[in-house]
Amino acid sequence: MVRPVATILLFSRAIYNVFFHPLSRFPGPVFNAISSLPYCYHVLKGSQVYDMVRLHETYGDIVRIAPNQLYFSHPDAWQDILASRRGEKKEDMEKAGWFYRASDELPPHIVSTTRERHDTLRRAIGPSFAEKAIREQEPVVRKYADLLIDRLSSSSSSRVTISDWYNYTTFDVIGDLAFGESFGCLQASEYHEWIKEVFASIHLFAIVQMMALYPFLRRFLSLFIPSSMKQARLLHKQHTVERLRRRMAIDRQDIMKGFITTCFSTDELISNAELLTVAGSETTASLLSGVTYLLLTNRDKYQKLVAEVRSSFQTVEEINFVSLGQLPYLLACLDEGLRLYPPVAIASPRVVPEQGAYILNTFVPGNTTVAVHQYSLFRRAKYFKHAEQFIPERISDREYASDRRDALQPFSFGPRNCIGKSLAYHEMRLILALMVFTFDMELCEDSRNWMDQKNFLLWQKGGLNIFIR
Repeated sequence: MVRPVATILLFSRAIYNVFFHPLSRFPGPVFNAISSLPYCYHVLKGSQVYDMVRLHETYGDIVRIAPNQLYFSHPDAWQDILASRRGEKKEDMEKAGWFYRASDELPPHIVSTTRERHDTLRRAIGPSFAEKAIREQEPVVRKYADLLIDRLSSSSSSRVTISDWYNYTTFDVIGDLAFGESFGCLQASEYHEWIKEVFASIHLFAIVQMMALYPFLRRFLSLFIPSSMKQARLLHKQHTVERLRRRMAIDRQDIMKGFITTCFSTDELISNAELLTVAGSETTASLLSGVTYLLLTNRDKYQKLVAEVRSSFQTVEEINFVSLGQLPYLLACLDEGLRLYPPVAIASPRVVPEQGAYILNTFVPGNTTVAVHQYSLFRRAKYFKHAEQFIPERISDREYASDRRDALQPFSFGPRNCIGKSLAYHEMRLILALMVFTFDMELCEDSRNWMDQKNFLLWQKGGLNIFIR
């Protein structure tokens, strides 16, 4: 008796979702309208970024990717979804809880917390990310960038896994900027245990997010997490606490100070320290790896960048934050790398206020989860000419004047965009310029398809192998 009733209920729900649900008028695959399972499948498989490219090419600017989710791939959607509405006396779209705080056991941080708490934290740390403060931290960034060049120059082999070396550098930089001590990755030529634990938890977090889509599963989350993962999480927290303890013992003007003076609790401070470490390092390293790959697979672009850098400087000492601001092609290469290989390629979902809202001049019912999908938007031929090609010249060449450059928002948009954007650009320009100035680089044949990667929140990068001379 139970089985027939359950079957009838499921069938009725499917009919409702497809034909009578408030989102039934929006285009998308039928199975996605019936259930969130297709969405979950691609997220857990690591293929969701590629699936969204296919869906938007098939269905257009708006796609219903799950019963109560709409994804947008249009430049104007940034403003409609992520901009502040307070000036219009309208309610902002809050972040989707299942995505940002999939488990109640995870304390909130500046990205996942409420808008009000975010504003408080952002005001506290804002001065540390101002241009003047970043310039004052240049010696810290330069120390590890120089160490990277020294370590590569003294390597016994001309073949190096540059993706690892970029990660070593950016983790050491953020370790010093946040905690007053590096992770020692460059000196040891390997990842610190703390960082290994971060990477090991990325796929797990994607699993937890998908389970959070089904409220009845949330109470059983802990049962699905292996004891080894729980132990790794505990060790990770202990490492963070120990570093914070040493950092709080000194009075230092750095990017952690605002968090230390403003966080309500130890757990909130730990959560923000962990976020800062990953967001301030892995994303920068990913872009450096991505743009290096794109340059080495487009040799004419690589040679053009080499010419710009080497004609602008006679010695490495001349290369600094200020002088690098005069190299337009260097910046164009980074921006084009961000378009084709955004470190955060997935969408950042928000929830439409109860009264509903207009997105792309289309009314969207309240409580709908909505998002701009970065990866698919950045690669749409509708908005970028020769969208699949690496063309740094598109920013200045009249041939590409029709590109919707406002579509490119790799650091997100609105009042909750990435506060570390300026620091990231300075760090990326410095490291890439030093690499191009110092070495001749060539891609190893076994890395020819390096960009064929899975994505679980972050890219699952394989080793990017290059020859340096």
